This record gives sequence, C-alpha cells and structure tokens, in this order.
Amino acid sequence: MWFYPKRMSFLDNLENNLKALESRDDKDPETLRRERAARDARKEETRRTAPHADALKNSPFPGELLTACRTIAHGRRLLVRPVWIDSTFRLEAGGQKLELRPTPEGVRTVFIENGEEKRSDAADLSENPEVLARRWLKNQ
Repeated sequence: MWFYPKRMSFLDNLENNLKALESRDDKDPETLRRERAARDARKEETRRTAPHADALKNSPFPGELLTACRTIAHGRRLLVRPVWIDSTFRLEAGGQKLELRPTPEGVRTVFIENGEEKRSDAADLSENPEVLARRWLKNQ
C-alpha cells in the first residue's frame, strides 16, 4: 500500500509556516526596526563597494599579481593558490594569505598569517604587482 508523501510534507510545511508567522508576531517592534536598519546599512555598504569590486574583478592586476607570486614562490618550492570569495581575491601560500578586499573607500590589501590579520593597507591597482608579491612573500 502506498502512502502519499506529499500530504505529509504539505502538513509539515503548513505547520512550519504557522510557527514562523507566530514567532514574527511575537517579535518586538523595536527589534524589527533594528533588523531593518542593519539590513539597509548592509545594502548601502554593498552599493558603495560595488564600483571597487568591479574595478578589481575587471582589472589585470589580480592575474599579474598571481603570476608574480608564482614566479617568486617557484624558486622557493612554494605553491600559491588563488581563490575568489565573492568579490575578495585571496592568495594562499603556506600559512600566509593575502587578500584584496573591496571596501566603500577602495581596495585594501590584507596580510594574514596563521589565520590572524597582521596588516592592512590601501591597494593601488595601477602599481607594479611584483612589489606587492615580494612584500607578501618575503618571509616565506
């Protein structure tokens, strides 16, 4: 005999929706206002960051930086791995990471060692990427 699984999932879904509505009604209006203000602030920051994120993604700088890092690291027998995380460009080598993070003020370079941020500077996407690569890999 077959049981119709849709009926059970429909009832579960209905129950979950009712619980969600009840919990929303129980929330304090002040809490809802703070959540809305925080959400609006995140949207505004994302909107202000977007031009810098686009400039980073469309620039030849990340590719040239990766090439320079791999050239330097090759002689040291070190693997440099690139990763795009949303709009952040990250290079990983050993226990070190270098991130190019777009912010509302511009792109920042963040030096990370063993999971801890050591230094953060303003990035200039028009400079020679080899300078940044040498500065990042000097301790490796």
